[in-house]
Amino acid sequence: MPQIRGANVLIVGATSTIARHAAGQLAARDARLHLAARDEAEARRIGQDLEVRRGAEVSWGPFEATEYDRHERLLDRATEAMGGLDGLLVAVGMLGDQIRAEADPEHLRDVIEVNYGAPASLITAAANRFEEQGRGWIAALSSVAGDRGRPSNYAYGSAKAGLTAFLDGLRGRFHESGVHVLTAKPGPTDTKMTFGMDDPPPLMAEPERVAKRIVWAIEEERDVCYAPPIWRYIMAAIRLIPTPLFKKLDL
Repeated sequence: MPQIRGANVLIVGATSTIARHAAGQLAARDARLHLAARDEAEARRIGQDLEVRRGAEVSWGPFEATEYDRHERLLDRATEAMGGLDGLLVAVGMLGDQIRAEADPEHLRDVIEVNYGAPASLITAAANRFEEQGRGWIAALSSVAGDRGRPSNYAYGSAKAGLTAFLDGLRGRFHESGVHVLTAKPGPTDTKMTFGMDDPPPLMAEPERVAKRIVWAIEEERDVCYAPPIWRYIMAAIRLIPTPLFKKLDL
């Protein structure tokens, strides 16, 4: 099973609400953490809180997902700070604005790059290192939105669908190795991403519950994790709706 207790774990997008709770779950298992985020000051505050409340060993630093030439350097910094690298949790993402994406191709490109292109690049760099050392795990936050394109958020959903397919392929590449790949698919979650929505989605989950489920899935070496689990069945039903009917639904 993937090593979590005492592991050296890099968390990117570490200031996201789900990532914060996941960091607490990992720290409770004596993992050493390196928190990387665009907002380095906030990453430092999260790290210091974990040090005080959990007695965790935490380091932190800046990370801009779309600066591709810095991905290898981030892995080097994290490895040096922790004395190794055993796991990677990728929580980078942006919901974007669907209406704006329909009118502004540049915004659409940003949504795709942040949710798919940049994470895939970093994951590839880490995967190659894990393959070389013969062990390691990768957990990345995709979304239930990637299971089927809906008119209300197909820009975001299509990017997450791309990430899901990428992780599927990566998992197949490593099926006989010591490297584990988890695709985490949260449903709508009460985070900064959904705060202030005029029409909040149904079944909004608490981020702590979602984070617990993800860390559990890493420990259990699951391939795919819906969080909360009910979304596995909801999305299975949605995928079965015939296209002529589906395209007429207000989803």
